[in-house]
Amino acid sequence: MNKYRTHNCNQLRKTLVDQDVSLSGWINKKRDHGNLLFIDLRDNYGVTQCIINKDNPRFNELEKMQLETVVKIEGKVVDRSSETVNKDIETGEVEVTIKNFEVLGTCKELPLPVFSDQEYSEEIRLKYRFLDLRRKKIHQNIILRSKVISFIRSEMNKLGFLEFQTPILTSSSPEGARDFLVPSRLNPGKFYALPQAPQQFKQLVMVSGFDKYFQIAPCFRDEDARADRSPGEFYQLDLEMSFVDQEDIFDVVEKLMVKVFKNFSEKKILFEKFPKITYSDAMLKYGSDKPDLRNPIIISDITKLFQRDDISFEIFKKLVKKGSIVRCIVAKDTKDKPRSFFDGIDNWAKEQGSSGLAYFTLEKNKKISGKGPIGKFFSEESLIELMKLTNAKVGDTVFLSCGKQSDVEKILSLARTKIAEELNLIQEDYFAFCWVVDYPMFELDELTKKIKFSHNPFSMPQGDIHNLDLSKPLSLKAYQYDIVCNGTELSSGAIRNHIPELMYKLFDIAGYSKKDVEDKFSGMINALSYGAPPHGGIAPGIDRIIMLLANEKNIREVTMFPMNQNAQDLMMNSPSDINESQLKELGLSLKIKK
Repeated sequence: MNKYRTHNCNQLRKTLVDQDVSLSGWINKKRDHGNLLFIDLRDNYGVTQCIINKDNPRFNELEKMQLETVVKIEGKVVDRSSETVNKDIETGEVEVTIKNFEVLGTCKELPLPVFSDQEYSEEIRLKYRFLDLRRKKIHQNIILRSKVISFIRSEMNKLGFLEFQTPILTSSSPEGARDFLVPSRLNPGKFYALPQAPQQFKQLVMVSGFDKYFQIAPCFRDEDARADRSPGEFYQLDLEMSFVDQEDIFDVVEKLMVKVFKNFSEKKILFEKFPKITYSDAMLKYGSDKPDLRNPIIISDITKLFQRDDISFEIFKKLVKKGSIVRCIVAKDTKDKPRSFFDGIDNWAKEQGSSGLAYFTLEKNKKISGKGPIGKFFSEESLIELMKLTNAKVGDTVFLSCGKQSDVEKILSLARTKIAEELNLIQEDYFAFCWVVDYPMFELDELTKKIKFSHNPFSMPQGDIHNLDLSKPLSLKAYQYDIVCNGTELSSGAIRNHIPELMYKLFDIAGYSKKDVEDKFSGMINALSYGAPPHGGIAPGIDRIIMLLANEKNIREVTMFPMNQNAQDLMMNSPSDINESQLKELGLSLKIKK
């Protein structure tokens, strides 16, 4: 190949026995057997076992060498004996007898071992990320990321999409997360914003007459970190199409996702035609607009039951009269579970900030009754009605929650997952995609009691757009949709509002004057006034797609150089101080909060 190697560390096979070869890589592991020293040499492609005999004059030098030293090894390929074949590596039938070696890069004492996937603190892993990235699992995750992105690019080109790059320095936009701001030297006192998403630009691409756009787009949001969200930047497959409705968007994305997930995972896809669930149904049946459909448990609303005279559970009945709701989860065939199982779920719910979960198990001797703390409060007739409402059977356990709708949804969404995990109900070997559709256009802010956009302010409302009834904005639905997989939201999208007059009216409902809209979205609103096509799009998160494919729980495991929870890059010491001359050049001074 070149002066450093004739082969990489994953290429040697039995067909090359007796050939002289050169390999270069890192010393991954050493095993000293007295007269023989075994070296596992690793590069980007794999591992080759190399051996050096004590008779070699450089044996002691290699024996003392620090792991992760970079060396070039020259030697002969030999067969391994049948009992020493290593089936875990592709080069496991052969090894290299070392004739000579050259040190290409020395290594200091390691702050963490590279050859194992042992857990280390986030601080150490991120400070020495270049070492962490040498470790097998995360190295493979980053290679997977590269391959998935290349595959997506290829598939998008096949689907007729053109890839364009949109600006990184742009203007600040309301109705989103906190912006990252960049001061302008040439325009003192003014600031650019890094794009939270290429939203306005990709719409402008459609207005410019291009039909299908995509981009693997970097996005920047000054948000707190979560397991599925980086505290700064992330990447998304940004796409937009002209002259489409939402079914056209669904068709493209479903085909792409099925191909990607089939190509890069051995897991099966539960539904290749993704189910569509309305937002209201998602909140009712799953307590969340990010439902995990691998979990068969469904939440049921049984509020009306508590209007019956033959139910004497007065605590719930009084709350229902005051406007509370009652919803429940049915845990199937749990009659043989010990009392500790049920009490454990109740105590767990209290730990989540709930008042707990009431429960009883349906049983039948001469008649149907409820066994458990609150079973005695229900007549047989009321239990039969409950069984009709929930599809519960004798032997099942019913967990109930009563309270404000948002509180009930929150605890039962969590309980749905908790109970399914306890009962091993989640189909771990599947990817379950779905669309959540028909989001409300507006919602009421609980703190200010003012109406605000619930999703995307640039979305097209549903209905006859020329005769919309805007007098009841909270009943207005939009062509907005989310794609969800295994309980993880991959993306939001929408059919866009391309009619300026309608946009002014909708923003007015949310408290923005015509001048506000023109000031904040001058480029967009101006462009829409010059013949804009109907258009729509979506932007699935690349990082979250890779997380699912790699079966990782944290986004940092699929990001090459992530920040920590405090949005700090420990390796590069970022963010960092800047000096007075830099501040002066920008016309800035600092006022640090104590």
